[in-house]
Amino acid sequence: MAFLPETAFEFLRRAHQGGRLAHAYLITGVAGSGKRDLAFRLAGYVNGLGEGCDSRQVLKLPDVHLVEPESKSRVIRVEQMRELERALQMRSSGGLKVGLILDADRLNPAAANSFLKTLEEPPSHSLLVLVTAHPEMLLDTIISRCIQVQLKAPSHRALTPEQGRLLDAVKAHFRVEKPALVDVFNLVREFTQLLNEVKNAVQEEEDQELKKEEALYKQTTDGKWLEEREDHYKALIEARYLQLRLGFVDTLLQWWGDVLRHQHGSTHLDFPDYAPDTAAVAQRFSTADVLRRVAALEALRENFGRNVQEQLAIEVAFMTAFGQ
Repeated sequence: MAFLPETAFEFLRRAHQGGRLAHAYLITGVAGSGKRDLAFRLAGYVNGLGEGCDSRQVLKLPDVHLVEPESKSRVIRVEQMRELERALQMRSSGGLKVGLILDADRLNPAAANSFLKTLEEPPSHSLLVLVTAHPEMLLDTIISRCIQVQLKAPSHRALTPEQGRLLDAVKAHFRVEKPALVDVFNLVREFTQLLNEVKNAVQEEEDQELKKEEALYKQTTDGKWLEEREDHYKALIEARYLQLRLGFVDTLLQWWGDVLRHQHGSTHLDFPDYAPDTAAVAQRFSTADVLRRVAALEALRENFGRNVQEQLAIEVAFMTAFGQ
């Protein structure tokens, strides 16, 4: 379940007050979800700063230790994690010793393995908070030792061009009074084309980043390091693509959510610019039919998590979600 930042903080605040705070949390969410602010706020709260502290106040605390990717290599090195472990072993100033690991997906293999030992035997009176937009890139053994806190994507963000194209395609689809099977597969084709475009864009962005690193370090590091970075970028490309793919499914679920809101008289809409279209669809179908279509997209989301055959899963889901 995904939470709003305020809801998540209240959950963590009560856990701390009740002596039930876990030793490690993994805070995840897309850009703009507030995951970093939540991590800093938690670190400040458990060290007496109150509920409204900001990152600058938190970083002045002697018991809060920050680890994040280095500016040039954009990775978290094993030396950084060993320094964090040494700091967490020191006597606290009265609160909890907090290790904040930002962009935790940037842990290199040695750093990840070193940190795993810390998670397995956490120092006394310590709290470890990992923050990442790509939890898929973390070791399963790290994830299993943390309590996950997933934050909701921010509402009413400006649509990306890809989201706009997808919603325009759905709008055009339902302008047809009785969409036939060919119309459904036209929508499938548009969805698949969008997926291919974003995957190619991600590939190009990360290839450029890898080239920058190669140019910077190939004269000073061995070939094994470059191989590890290539593997890292391959994994990052895949993780970013999977996240964007789920984002498109979420966009479709939000669209149908607006349809349901029209049926129940709600004034809040995720996509107010498409209100005339979602209102029209709300008149065409019963609530039970809309829920059946929503269930098909939710099943698609789950199937993506099971690593099923992508194209087949899309076609099956779209036949129910957008068929007549």
